Formats: sequence, structure tokens, C-alpha cells
Amino acid sequence: MTEISKKKIDGLYYIIPILCFTPLLSSPLALGLGIALAFIFGNNSPYNKEKLTKYLLQASIVLMGFGMNLTQVIETSKTGFYFTAISVSLTLASGLVLGKMLRVERKTTILISGGTAICGGSAIAALSSIINPKNYQLTFALTVIFVLNAIALFLFPFIGHHFGLSQETFGTWAAISIHDTSSVVGAASIYGAKALEVATTIKLTRALWVIPVSLAVALFNKESGQAKISIPWFIGIFIIAILLRYLMPGWEETFTHLNWIGKKGMLIALFLIGASLNKADIVKAGVKPFILGVLLWLVISVTSFYVLTL
Repeated sequence: MTEISKKKIDGLYYIIPILCFTPLLSSPLALGLGIALAFIFGNNSPYNKEKLTKYLLQASIVLMGFGMNLTQVIETSKTGFYFTAISVSLTLASGLVLGKMLRVERKTTILISGGTAICGGSAIAALSSIINPKNYQLTFALTVIFVLNAIALFLFPFIGHHFGLSQETFGTWAAISIHDTSSVVGAASIYGAKALEVATTIKLTRALWVIPVSLAVALFNKESGQAKISIPWFIGIFIIAILLRYLMPGWEETFTHLNWIGKKGMLIALFLIGASLNKADIVKAGVKPFILGVLLWLVISVTSFYVLTL
């Protein structure tokens, strides 16, 4: 590789993260650009991607906590708590069983199950900071979630109209069955204003399950030979961020800015995760993670649809 080519590649590793602060890049696009960069130029980077990704994910999750409206969550949890709890538990249990049946690697199974059960990419990011998966395991889990999110954005409104679901029923179904908040909001907004209101508030309740699930994973994910359990400290700070927004309403504008920075930081982390992938990783992972993600999505989507339309 010539000196000029090396400088151009290094430039991309700085330019793309800057573009993450503009409206030009979405989560799937940031991840896709990272994968493309890794495939075309290999894993050549002017900085330590792995170490930067780990701390950037944790910091972004904390900052995104300032976007959680605790008042709305508490109000919604009065009616949707048990349904959300059952759906999260069912999805996690089904994921672990299906992952074992398909012989998907344990850490990949945990990431896909957590992302499907809770809140997509954000949950995967939180769990990855606890279990320390290999780059290809993390990338594949995120790719599965993003592909299914894109499908759900268009498929769910079509199914809702076909079966004549009410605004409330569709909003609940979308919030339970679609992974990422952005896709939940997108699908619900297509369906109607009331569906959007219901979906957003229930999704907030579902997203908070990242806290107990992360703690549980930290407790039961003790590696062989590890002397002590690694407690995810950033989850505690995430909780503090949520409480600060609730206790200090006068700082609403500041918290909104911090939440925005957290979302942009997550985009940069997704780019770096994609940039760490290589062709050998794809061959090693195979198609089983995609099969697991699709089957798990069908389990929660069909089950919740059946329960809501009884």
C-alpha cells in the first residue's frame, strides 16, 4: 500500500465519524459503511477500533439515558408492565433455546436474543459491553436486527390494515414486536397518531428492561477462570441519567442535547464495529445467526399478535 493510499484510507476513518453528526447517516448506513471499508481496504485503521468502540458504546448508552421520560414510563407501566415483562422473558427464553438447537455461538445468541427482546441495537450495545463478544459476533447480531427492522417498518402497517387492527392494538403490537425504537416509531406513525402515542410509551417501558437483563447477564456470564463477576458500571450511571432528567425538569434542553450526542456516538460505534469485520468472520459465523434472528422475531410477533387479537 502506497503512502498516499494509506493517507486516504486514514482520512475515511476520520471523515465518516464526522458525518455521523449530520443527518446523512442512519444506524444501518453507518454499520454498512464500516463493513464496506473493512471489505475493500481490510482492517487498517489509524487508531485502536476495538478499545474505542467499547468505551464509546458505554458512554453513548449513558447519554441516551437522558432521553428516557420516566414519567411516561411509569404511567405506561401501570397497564403494560406485565405484558412487557412476559414478552421480554418469553423472547429471551426462546432465544436461548433456539440458539442451542441451532448451535449458534452462545455470545451471538445472547446478543440477538437481547436485541429482539428489548430494544434492538441499544440492548446489543449494552450487552456487548458486558460479555465482550468477538467483532464478528457483535456485527452479525446488529446486522440481523437492522435487516428485520427494515422489513418490519413496511410489513407491520400492511398486516395491521389487513386484519383491521385498532390504533391501540397496533401500537402495542409494534412496540412489543419491533426491535429498535426508530422502527417502532416509523411503523406506528404510518398507522396513525394514536398508534404512535401508544407504541412510543410502551416502547419506553420495554427499553428499561435493558437494566435488569444486563445485570442478570453480568451475574450469570462468569467466564471460566474468572475470579469475580464483572458488574456493568455504566448501567448504574444510565439509571442516574434517567433519574436526573426526571428530578431536574428545568434542564430539559440540556438533557435533550446530551441524548442527541449519545445517539450520534452510537452511530460512530456502529461504524467502527462494521469496520472491524473481515471475510473470515463471515465464513465462521455462517447463516445460523440469521435463522435464529428470524425465528425469534416470528415467535414474539406471532405470539403477541395472537394474544392481542383474542
